[in-house]
Amino acid sequence: MNKKQITINEAQQQVDNWIKNYGVRYFSELTNMAILTEEVGELARIMARKFGDQSFKESDKKYKMADEMADVLWVLICLANQTGIDLNDAFQKNMEKKTIRDNKRHKNNEKLK
Repeated sequence: MNKKQITINEAQQQVDNWIKNYGVRYFSELTNMAILTEEVGELARIMARKFGDQSFKESDKKYKMADEMADVLWVLICLANQTGIDLNDAFQKNMEKKTIRDNKRHKNNEKLK
């Protein structure tokens, strides 16, 4: 199946449209921050079991890593939308900042070689 690739701006618009059509309204920013923390915790649970030392429990098997990552992205997009952040612009500026700040730092880190 061919999946359509979308831009960050398109993702922000899709989430906003979904909220307007199905979600009634955005939850408050503080509620969404708490939900984001919860979703990151669910992702951490899977990561700790899949790549870390913890064993899977039967109840963990219902969680899917890709779905949990998408949940994190969804709530992050909600927060960006309701606080007026253009994530595409913010991401580009963040990449520029990291490139200027860290362009030699990691290459010179003996622990990474």
